[in-house]
Amino acid sequence: MDTIVSRVCGLDVHEASVVACVLIDGGKKRGSKKVQTFTAMRSDIVALRQWLLEEGVTQVVMEGTGIYWRPVYETLEDAFDVWVVNARHVKNVPGRKSDVIDAEWLAKLLSWGLLRKSFVPEMDIRELRDLTRYRRTLVQEQTTQKNRILKVIETAGIKLAAVASDVFGKSGMAMLRAIAEGTKTTDEIADLARAALRQKLPTLRLALDCSVRPHHRMMLRDQLTRLDGLAAEIEKYELELEKRVEPYDEWLRLLCSIPGIQRTAAIEIFGEVGPNLASFPQVGNFAAWAGTAPGLSKTAGKNRSGRRRRGNPYLSSILLECALAATRKKGTYIQDKYRRLKARRPKLCALFAIANKLAHGIYRIVVNKTPYRELGDTYLDQQNGKRTARYLIKRLVRIGLSHDQLLAMLPPAEPAA
Repeated sequence: MDTIVSRVCGLDVHEASVVACVLIDGGKKRGSKKVQTFTAMRSDIVALRQWLLEEGVTQVVMEGTGIYWRPVYETLEDAFDVWVVNARHVKNVPGRKSDVIDAEWLAKLLSWGLLRKSFVPEMDIRELRDLTRYRRTLVQEQTTQKNRILKVIETAGIKLAAVASDVFGKSGMAMLRAIAEGTKTTDEIADLARAALRQKLPTLRLALDCSVRPHHRMMLRDQLTRLDGLAAEIEKYELELEKRVEPYDEWLRLLCSIPGIQRTAAIEIFGEVGPNLASFPQVGNFAAWAGTAPGLSKTAGKNRSGRRRRGNPYLSSILLECALAATRKKGTYIQDKYRRLKARRPKLCALFAIANKLAHGIYRIVVNKTPYRELGDTYLDQQNGKRTARYLIKRLVRIGLSHDQLLAMLPPAEPAA
């Protein structure tokens, strides 16, 4: 097989070691291979960098598994063209498995031009991505902590969740803290209700009338303290994110023009994709990477499973949440499309189709730097007006309307000018 890149290096990266295999094409002569093993410590990664410079390596390749590739990538990216590739795309022949063989196989594939480079954004976007992902993790932990609190009060016989629409609102939190302290009576705790909740005071007193045991109060106190700590930590990271996205405020404004995407989601999406999508030549490539594009499996003229490929799990979950919000916005193309899909497909499939629409919109906004253009809920009907009219007339006839009744329902014709 012809060699496209003459000096390449394949890295098999592990938690404690990095195996490097350098392949040098000798042209008509026989090429050479050099293998060295380094530890994953910072000093040894710098030594690896120096060794590759001395060997005249131009491109380096490694698998993007786990997080062990990150320190190696950040040390080498300023001196080499570093390729991070999907491990699913570089499987070797079964029965031939070792660190050295893996590193050599990666180097061969790269030298033959048989690899596809994964998308790795710039350093500032990677830092933003780390922060957005951690904030999202904190929000998930906050939800888990709220569920624990609900479990404790339900175990104690407190039916606050059955009366209050938001247990963790101002009124609910005040009542939970009073229950944890154990110094107020049931009527005094119920009197902490505010706004519309005061209209339910008789029911609220019944919901709070129970015997709370000491261990329930202790658990509730500790869990409320942990919940407060998570809320403060989330607020801290939100302030940090707002500072970091100030240079990209125009991009966020454009992303927020898409139905279902608010500023928090726009920050998370921008942290995943960044301002440069040159790695994706077409919108379909980006949608596949985002994990929303339908799969393609066709053989012998027959379509098989259309199951979507696994993409970026963080971005796909964000897009799914935004898609659910977009389907609830009235008078939009997305809501109309969702209702049409839901009529003939499972709801989750229809929702993923809408998430795919959002991915397409995000790609076009980032690439063209233009706001989202709303098509309206009549766009699909206008695409083929005659077909839509025939379908609606057929439905009217099916419910028993005669030709004369249909004509009587038509509005009077406007007089000619």
